[in-house]
Amino acid sequence: MRIIAGTFRSRTLEAPAGLATRPTSDRLRETLFNVLAPRIQGASFLDLYAGSGAVGMEALSRGARAVTFVERAPAALSVLRANLAKLGIATGFRIQPGSVGAYLRRQEAGQKPAREAGRKPAPPTAFALVFLDPPYDAAQEYAATLNLLGASQAGLLAPGALVIAEHRRKERLEERYGRLERTRLLEQGDASLSFYAAGETIAAES
Repeated sequence: MRIIAGTFRSRTLEAPAGLATRPTSDRLRETLFNVLAPRIQGASFLDLYAGSGAVGMEALSRGARAVTFVERAPAALSVLRANLAKLGIATGFRIQPGSVGAYLRRQEAGQKPAREAGRKPAPPTAFALVFLDPPYDAAQEYAATLNLLGASQAGLLAPGALVIAEHRRKERLEERYGRLERTRLLEQGDASLSFYAAGETIAAES
């Protein structure tokens, strides 16, 4: 694997051993970031099921303001940290060890006590771009995660946010999850990228 473009262009990355983590291919990552190019500069980026961190690091390389990596597998976390160190990235990121579902529920729950007490809750990080790439065989993770994102009322998604799911081409995702509506489907080899717009304010670029 390598960084495709930006500050760290052509720098190589390590991938976790074994089949439990499936890194996004260089070709598919290039396709993804060609679409995201108009909005990546200065964006807050959430990399769910981050694995080696290649997608989030590509975002940092291309000018994202900050990236949050969420990953639960110890081996993947070790490789992720090693890749960040290898690239010399010391700031502009956060690593959240643990499951994606627990992280998203924690962001929502952290806002509830203030809301219930009638106070204005402190806003969590509002992400402009969210990428999720669960293990292909964990099909239930797609619906669970997209439903959590689509139902979030905690300000997790910035206005006009875009959520992108990588999945098997033969794995058909729903057109809508809560307030997330699919606006674009890209297919490449055996993989697909589904783009979801948050609310009604924005559509993926054509």
